[in-house]
Amino acid sequence: MAEARELAGTVAAVTGASSGIGAATARELVGAGARVVLTARREQRLRELCAELGDRAVFLAGDVRDPALSERLVRLAVERFGRLDSLVAGAGIGMYGGILDRDDSSLQSMVETNLLGTIWAVRAAVRHFRDRGDGDVVIVASVAGLRGGADEAVYAATKFAQVGLAGSLDRELTPFGIRVTAICPAGVHTEFAIGAGRTEGDPALDEMLRPEDVAAAVVTALRQPRRLRTSLWTIYPMSQAG
Repeated sequence: MAEARELAGTVAAVTGASSGIGAATARELVGAGARVVLTARREQRLRELCAELGDRAVFLAGDVRDPALSERLVRLAVERFGRLDSLVAGAGIGMYGGILDRDDSSLQSMVETNLLGTIWAVRAAVRHFRDRGDGDVVIVASVAGLRGGADEAVYAATKFAQVGLAGSLDRELTPFGIRVTAICPAGVHTEFAIGAGRTEGDPALDEMLRPEDVAAAVVTALRQPRRLRTSLWTIYPMSQAG
């Protein structure tokens, strides 16, 4: 039986950490003994989460659409904890509706956050990982990036792009000891898309995955022995066909 990699003492950067999957991942990582450097736009949410997690967590508020934020995030990890071992790129927004149902600025924000926000974070982390000769990148994508769906065309396009990015990076970075995993969950019961196609209190939300389910998958991927890697992982609730 493969021996799990110990996460105690490692350092992870998590984007989109103020709520949902990102916040659950931060909690799961700290519970496993890791230290975390967190970013998101909502500073008060980050402050509250770091107060909960204690001295193993620090934050830097900002917008992942700004490439300078990711560079500062990596520097903060090194300055505060002396290293960076993994990146969890979890920042993302979603909107449901037909291709003509959202205004231009909303769609542009979604594309830039989901795709460019991931690219900037990955570039900043990989610069550090290549110098060290190892590291982990986990991109939280979606099953929408594998099959698409009606009334989510632009969102699905960003998730297809994330899956393609992860697959290409896996081939590019494996020779440098860097593992890349795309985790593709089905719907998750979070604040995601509330008011933009989802309604709080909708009974359908109760059938969805929980943020903790995805966080557990992230930590499982990071715990794999360094001799192996998982490039793509889909996650569905038992109530939904794959």
